[in-house]
Amino acid sequence: MACFSIFVKTIKSKNLSLMQLIIQNLSKTYSNNVQALKDVSLTINRGMFGLLGPNGAGKSSLMRTIATLQEADSGSISLGDIDVLRDKDSVRKLLGYLPQEFGVYPRVSAETMLDHIADLKGITNRGERKEVVQGLLQKVNLYDARKKNLGTYSGGMKQRFGIAQALIGNPQLIIVDEPTAGLDPAERNRFHNLLSEIGENTIVILSTHIVEDVTNLCSDMAIICLGEVVAKGNPNELVRSLEGKVFKKSIEKAELDQYREDYEVISTSLKMGKTQIRVVADEPLLGFETATPDLEDVYFSEITKRQGLAV
Repeated sequence: MACFSIFVKTIKSKNLSLMQLIIQNLSKTYSNNVQALKDVSLTINRGMFGLLGPNGAGKSSLMRTIATLQEADSGSISLGDIDVLRDKDSVRKLLGYLPQEFGVYPRVSAETMLDHIADLKGITNRGERKEVVQGLLQKVNLYDARKKNLGTYSGGMKQRFGIAQALIGNPQLIIVDEPTAGLDPAERNRFHNLLSEIGENTIVILSTHIVEDVTNLCSDMAIICLGEVVAKGNPNELVRSLEGKVFKKSIEKAELDQYREDYEVISTSLKMGKTQIRVVADEPLLGFETATPDLEDVYFSEITKRQGLAV
């Protein structure tokens, strides 16, 4: 554990509180004419930043562009005084990246693999490398399984190994793409705690479609849909913007289509055999109860507007 204390102090010494990731007017269209990003602009400070959006919204395209894995058509990205799109080598020295899907060498142990990655990242002193690897394995709760081959790891263990490799080299920017998808509740909770601690000293971008993850972890966020940023800000402030505007009602399933025609239905759920709808309106609605808004209402409201259908 002492090793990780050294790691944290090293990050703090880089005056990260002044570091910002600034994205301006970023656009990307693929060869099949799908426009994945449309004039995206965001300013991201130290801490946990949530990027919410449905599958295919453009989240992974944005993450891959920031991580220097693909080119943008136009726009700019800066990390401090580094031009991310032009000076890729400098960015990679400061970056930790956990993609949505990543492969592991199934017959290599976690300890051996992390040692190899640390060597590639420039930690050439064997003693220092051992200290870093052991500290990270303890931090992600894999120390007792360090000798086991990665092919024997569960999904949650592989995700924790992924974040350990992303932390090697004292990154100032960490990107995690859909990190809790497929994890059981206990693994999700452990992963949340780990990300929260990392986010105290680092810029961490959490890309996800799970609203609860952003609610629990992030002090700043953006919602992206069809390649565009449709909302951004503090989650609590975004929720407050819907106070007094969200209403709910239990209806028969057969009535749903009619309600969708008459109201802005943002979400539906089945409760006790009845369909409960939530709608957004500027004033109280006859026959509806006022509902306490939450971040899911913000998310569904913005996505529904853009996609032209209720979720």
